[in-house]
Amino acid sequence: MFIDSGGEKLIAQNFENDLRPGKKDRFKQQIEFILEVDKLKQVLRQTILMDKSRQENSAEHSWHIALTVMVLSEYARDADIDFFRVMKILLIHDLIEIDAGDTYCYDDQGRKDQGQREKFAADRIFSILPPDQARTFRELWDEFEDRKTPESRFANALDRVQPLLHNYFTRGQTWQENDIKSDQVKARMQPVDEGAPILWEYVRSLIDDAVKKGFLSE
Repeated sequence: MFIDSGGEKLIAQNFENDLRPGKKDRFKQQIEFILEVDKLKQVLRQTILMDKSRQENSAEHSWHIALTVMVLSEYARDADIDFFRVMKILLIHDLIEIDAGDTYCYDDQGRKDQGQREKFAADRIFSILPPDQARTFRELWDEFEDRKTPESRFANALDRVQPLLHNYFTRGQTWQENDIKSDQVKARMQPVDEGAPILWEYVRSLIDDAVKKGFLSE
């Protein structure tokens, strides 16, 4: 019988008996990982929901942009990319925030050790999985960070577009609370052009309109 740290059974006795030899440890690791990543629902982001009722959590963010791949796939710079891989990248890219937390993209101080914190987190969290799956997940995470493949560039583009939409359609509330300027937003959003040039034009129009309407300061 497999027991987690809280004393709960991970595998019922009758099911454990049905597992093929050598599968028990693998299944245990997979269940432990599924339980561990539930913690992503507790990680709050600076982004607020469209109705301004509360902060978005990182699990909601990952789901939202993974779904956005299906909706906006036609705007990727490279039309023949593997969109299923893009979705996988986006679903796992923020799991490291379970340990590292969400670092606000405009927090220069917090970003100084962000890379180190997130690598340590990736080492721990993905190692919960069986070795083959741990390698696959880590490769997807590294791919997102490196931004060298068409899939990772499109994933990064959507990862930046999603919070911009929240900021614009909540009338710049988070921008104003943190005294963010338009040049900071444009610099942050520049990688959108690498993965989706049409979306970059849309982003620029939203930024310019936000300045015009007073949502964002120049």
